[in-house]
Amino acid sequence: MPAALHLQFQPLDWLNLFLYFLSLSLLSVGGAIATAPDMHRYLVERQGWLTDVQFNTSIVIAQSAPGPNVLFIALLGWNVGLNTVGTSAPAAWAAGVLGVALCMLGVMLPSSLLTWTATRWARRNSERRSVRAFKQGMAPVVIGLLLATAWVLASAHGDPLRNAPLWLVSAATALLVWRTRIHLLWLLGAGALLGALGWV
Repeated sequence: MPAALHLQFQPLDWLNLFLYFLSLSLLSVGGAIATAPDMHRYLVERQGWLTDVQFNTSIVIAQSAPGPNVLFIALLGWNVGLNTVGTSAPAAWAAGVLGVALCMLGVMLPSSLLTWTATRWARRNSERRSVRAFKQGMAPVVIGLLLATAWVLASAHGDPLRNAPLWLVSAATALLVWRTRIHLLWLLGAGALLGALGWV
């Protein structure tokens, strides 16, 4: 993992971290990954709690590991916690676990309760025109949020507009996922191979 920052964290900072993820939870329409640009803005640019490398590495590790894609938020919380205490092993573990707990609880609680309530209501009212319109209207929002996430991640490799091979691989992968039944792990492996060869 990248070198840690050494932050002076106060109890109010932990509360702000929790409240930020609590509020962000209700915006994660396309999944937590769709809110990554705002997380980057808040955690890296505004607060300085993470470096660019820590932020991007957290997403890459979580996305390549099996399990739900929300795991990257746990890694973000872990890194924020580690950055607050330096190198002391017991304190670093405790701060890391606290960061994971606050971030995950904050991002999961409101959206889970809202989803549970809305799903029950939508199932009872599935024939209403407003319910169908809402479902159709959310698709472009989700796509836009995912494209914004791709832009932030591509920006870590320099100017996104000049990184044509990365965008071509992304577009080809999206097209293959949409039009074929090729398993996503094969596409991830192909992307990793292209990256290892230095082509993207």
